[in-house]
Amino acid sequence: MEKHPLQNATLILVLGILSIVTCCCYGVLGLPIGIVALVLANKSTKIYAENPELYTGYNNVKTGKILAIIGIVLNIIFLAYVFWIISMIGWEALQDPEMLQEKLQEFQKMQQV
Repeated sequence: MEKHPLQNATLILVLGILSIVTCCCYGVLGLPIGIVALVLANKSTKIYAENPELYTGYNNVKTGKILAIIGIVLNIIFLAYVFWIISMIGWEALQDPEMLQEKLQEFQKMQQV
């Protein structure tokens, strides 16, 4: 029997890479990309598990799945960091440069003590 390429294997790999690359875009862009890659990887893994002798390209699916998981974790860490900054400095200070400088100076004084 002729082997067929596993459906979406290359797409999963590309989305996994993009989820890592875009993790610093406020965590908003990379997170859904990583989730989509993970869902597609799980579907492709199930298809491959049923008949592994019929498909090629499973290595791309495994690599894309690992990259998607790494991208999701990095995006969650980045979002948590952004929320921490907002909670420490405040939303108003982020919109006003003078107030932001005051808050940062206060924060530095607290760190030195």
